[in-house]
Amino acid sequence: MAGSPAEVDDGGSGDGEMTPLQKHVAFFDRNKDGVIYPWETFQGFRAIGAGLGLSLVGPVFINGFLGPKTRSGKIPSPLFPIYVKNISRGKHGSDTGAYDAQGRVGAWVEWKVLYSLCKDDNGLLPKETIRALYDGSLFFKMEEEMASSKKKA
Repeated sequence: MAGSPAEVDDGGSGDGEMTPLQKHVAFFDRNKDGVIYPWETFQGFRAIGAGLGLSLVGPVFINGFLGPKTRSGKIPSPLFPIYVKNISRGKHGSDTGAYDAQGRVGAWVEWKVLYSLCKDDNGLLPKETIRALYDGSLFFKMEEEMASSKKKA
Protein backbone atom coordinates (compact mmCIF):
# COMPACT_ATOMS: atom_id res chain seq x y z
CA MET A 1 0.00 0.00 0.00
CA ALA A 2 1.47 3.35 -0.98
CA GLY A 3 2.17 5.64 1.93
CA SER A 4 2.17 2.80 4.46
CA PRO A 5 4.02 3.24 7.74
CA ALA A 6 7.65 2.16 7.75
CA GLU A 7 7.17 -0.61 10.33
CA VAL A 8 4.41 -3.09 9.74
CA ASP A 9 3.26 -5.80 12.12
CA ASP A 10 2.23 -8.49 9.69
CA GLY A 11 0.68 -10.67 12.39
CA GLY A 12 3.45 -13.22 12.01
CA SER A 13 2.82 -13.91 8.33
CA GLY A 14 6.20 -12.53 7.34
CA ASP A 15 4.86 -10.85 4.20
CA GLY A 16 4.89 -7.27 5.53
CA GLU A 17 1.23 -6.77 4.57
CA MET A 18 -0.76 -4.48 6.85
CA THR A 19 -3.80 -5.89 8.60
CA PRO A 20 -7.17 -4.27 7.81
CA LEU A 21 -7.14 -2.63 11.24
CA GLN A 22 -3.68 -1.17 10.59
CA LYS A 23 -4.87 0.12 7.21
CA HIS A 24 -7.88 1.66 8.94
CA VAL A 25 -5.77 3.70 11.36
CA ALA A 26 -2.82 4.35 9.00
CA PHE A 27 -4.83 7.13 7.37
CA PHE A 28 -4.32 9.21 10.51
CA ASP A 29 -0.55 8.69 10.38
CA ARG A 30 -0.17 11.85 8.32
CA ASN A 31 3.62 11.74 8.05
CA LYS A 32 3.71 7.93 7.55
CA ASP A 33 6.21 7.24 10.34
CA GLY A 34 4.12 4.52 12.02
CA VAL A 35 3.11 6.75 14.94
CA ILE A 36 -0.09 8.80 15.22
CA TYR A 37 0.07 11.85 17.47
CA PRO A 38 -3.02 13.82 18.56
CA TRP A 39 -2.30 16.60 16.06
CA GLU A 40 -2.24 14.02 13.26
CA THR A 41 -5.58 12.65 14.44
CA PHE A 42 -6.90 16.23 14.33
CA GLN A 43 -5.55 16.72 10.80
CA GLY A 44 -7.07 13.42 9.70
CA PHE A 45 -10.49 14.36 11.05
CA ARG A 46 -10.34 17.70 9.25
CA ALA A 47 -9.21 15.98 6.03
CA ILE A 48 -12.34 13.80 5.99
CA GLY A 49 -14.64 16.74 6.60
CA ALA A 50 -15.26 16.50 10.33
CA GLY A 51 -16.19 19.73 12.07
CA LEU A 52 -13.85 21.61 14.34
CA GLY A 53 -15.53 20.35 17.52
CA LEU A 54 -15.22 16.66 16.62
CA SER A 55 -11.70 17.27 15.30
CA LEU A 56 -10.67 18.75 18.65
CA VAL A 57 -12.45 16.26 20.92
CA GLY A 58 -11.70 13.14 18.87
CA PRO A 59 -7.92 13.13 19.42
CA VAL A 60 -8.34 13.57 23.18
CA PHE A 61 -10.41 10.39 23.45
CA ILE A 62 -8.84 8.37 20.64
CA ASN A 63 -5.20 9.05 21.46
CA GLY A 64 -5.94 9.06 25.19
CA PHE A 65 -7.51 5.59 24.97
CA LEU A 66 -5.39 3.92 22.29
CA GLY A 67 -2.01 5.57 22.90
CA PRO A 68 -1.19 3.77 26.16
CA LYS A 69 -2.52 0.44 24.84
CA THR A 70 -0.34 0.50 21.72
CA ARG A 71 2.84 1.65 23.44
CA SER A 72 5.54 -1.01 23.80
CA GLY A 73 7.23 0.45 26.86
CA LYS A 74 5.88 0.69 30.37
CA ILE A 75 6.56 4.39 30.77
CA PRO A 76 3.59 6.38 29.41
CA SER A 77 4.17 9.20 26.95
CA PRO A 78 2.54 12.57 27.65
CA LEU A 79 2.03 12.92 23.86
CA PHE A 80 -0.26 9.84 23.72
CA PRO A 81 1.17 8.43 20.48
CA ILE A 82 -0.68 5.55 18.81
CA TYR A 83 1.63 2.96 17.29
CA VAL A 84 0.11 1.61 14.07
CA LYS A 85 1.99 -1.69 14.27
CA ASN A 86 0.47 -2.38 17.71
CA ILE A 87 -3.08 -1.18 17.01
CA SER A 88 -4.52 -4.66 17.59
CA ARG A 89 -3.80 -4.11 21.30
CA GLY A 90 -6.45 -1.40 21.30
CA LYS A 91 -9.32 -3.51 19.96
CA HIS A 92 -12.65 -3.37 21.75
CA GLY A 93 -13.33 -5.96 24.40
CA SER A 94 -15.67 -7.97 22.21
CA ASP A 95 -14.53 -10.85 20.00
CA THR A 96 -15.03 -9.11 16.66
CA GLY A 97 -14.52 -5.55 17.79
CA ALA A 98 -17.96 -4.61 16.45
CA TYR A 99 -20.42 -6.29 18.86
CA ASP A 100 -20.48 -7.04 22.56
CA ALA A 101 -21.58 -10.32 24.16
CA GLN A 102 -25.27 -9.35 23.87
CA GLY A 103 -24.98 -8.53 20.15
CA ARG A 104 -25.11 -4.73 20.57
CA VAL A 105 -22.84 -2.35 18.68
CA GLY A 106 -19.95 -1.93 21.11
CA ALA A 107 -18.57 1.27 19.62
CA TRP A 108 -21.79 3.28 19.45
CA VAL A 109 -20.05 6.66 19.26
CA GLU A 110 -17.80 5.49 16.43
CA TRP A 111 -20.78 4.25 14.41
CA LYS A 112 -22.69 7.47 15.14
CA VAL A 113 -19.78 9.57 13.84
CA LEU A 114 -19.40 7.31 10.79
CA TYR A 115 -23.11 7.65 10.06
CA SER A 116 -23.08 11.43 10.41
CA LEU A 117 -20.09 11.78 8.09
CA CYS A 118 -20.95 9.11 5.50
CA LYS A 119 -24.73 8.74 5.19
CA ASP A 120 -26.10 9.16 1.70
CA ASP A 121 -28.84 11.55 0.56
CA ASN A 122 -31.48 9.05 1.70
CA GLY A 123 -30.04 8.87 5.21
CA LEU A 124 -28.57 5.41 4.65
CA LEU A 125 -25.06 4.12 5.24
CA PRO A 126 -24.16 2.25 2.04
CA LYS A 127 -22.70 -1.26 2.20
CA GLU A 128 -19.71 -0.07 0.17
CA THR A 129 -18.93 2.51 2.86
CA ILE A 130 -18.87 -0.16 5.56
CA ARG A 131 -16.63 -2.35 3.41
CA ALA A 132 -14.28 0.57 2.81
CA LEU A 133 -14.19 1.24 6.55
CA TYR A 134 -13.08 -2.33 7.24
CA ASP A 135 -10.60 -2.64 4.37
CA GLY A 136 -8.85 0.59 5.31
CA SER A 137 -9.74 2.64 2.23
CA LEU A 138 -12.66 4.75 3.49
CA PHE A 139 -10.74 7.66 5.00
CA PHE A 140 -8.49 7.96 1.96
CA LYS A 141 -11.58 8.09 -0.29
CA MET A 142 -13.21 10.69 1.96
CA GLU A 143 -10.08 12.85 1.89
CA GLU A 144 -9.98 12.67 -1.93
CA GLU A 145 -13.64 13.66 -2.12
CA MET A 146 -13.07 16.61 0.24
CA ALA A 147 -10.05 17.75 -1.77
CA SER A 148 -11.89 17.55 -5.07
CA SER A 149 -14.92 19.41 -3.69
CA LYS A 150 -12.64 22.19 -2.43
CA LYS A 151 -11.04 22.47 -5.87
CA LYS A 152 -14.49 22.84 -7.45
CA ALA A 153 -15.47 25.59 -5.00
